[in-house]
Amino acid sequence: MKRKLVIFASGSGSNAVNVCEQFKLNPNIEVSALFCNNPQAGVIPKMKAYGVPVELFTRSEFNSESHFLERLKPYQADLIALLGFLWKVPPFLVQAYPKNIINLHPALLPKYGGKGMYGHYVHEAVKAANESETGITLHWVNAHYDEGEIIAQFKCPLNSFDTAETIAHKIHGLEQLHVPSVIAEILEKAV
Repeated sequence: MKRKLVIFASGSGSNAVNVCEQFKLNPNIEVSALFCNNPQAGVIPKMKAYGVPVELFTRSEFNSESHFLERLKPYQADLIALLGFLWKVPPFLVQAYPKNIINLHPALLPKYGGKGMYGHYVHEAVKAANESETGITLHWVNAHYDEGEIIAQFKCPLNSFDTAETIAHKIHGLEQLHVPSVIAEILEKAV
């Protein structure tokens, strides 16, 4: 029986596309839907190439327990992956999918996490602190921003010549390399 993955994304979708590409020929994993809160997101047209249905939603719909759980239900999510999704997950969703929602964060948590710490804000903070390394964290989602139990972290070295832009490039490389395999590992354990 195929394990079903639902992706939540808000932006360009490079990680969502990478995951879809990695799993398109996988007999055990199916990306069953992409949920998006941004009608202008670049990820939306990219999902057509993979035959992945896109569900757009507003903040009020996202915070309506009965409405949102009904929207998710047909996709039978074994795992929900937040890949560049910026809204805080409401408590009812965490309770409905306990240890079944993961988030990708572009730093080594617990450093540089919390409300407002995403994208270039994280990379700028890492640079300002003159860190010697950074990386990505995949963690379970709980009721607080970036505080759930860590599943995996992957690191890369930094030097004094790095800028927020070069840090972003390094982080993107780690994401592309590791995110699909971590998701596959979680779904394979869930069988």
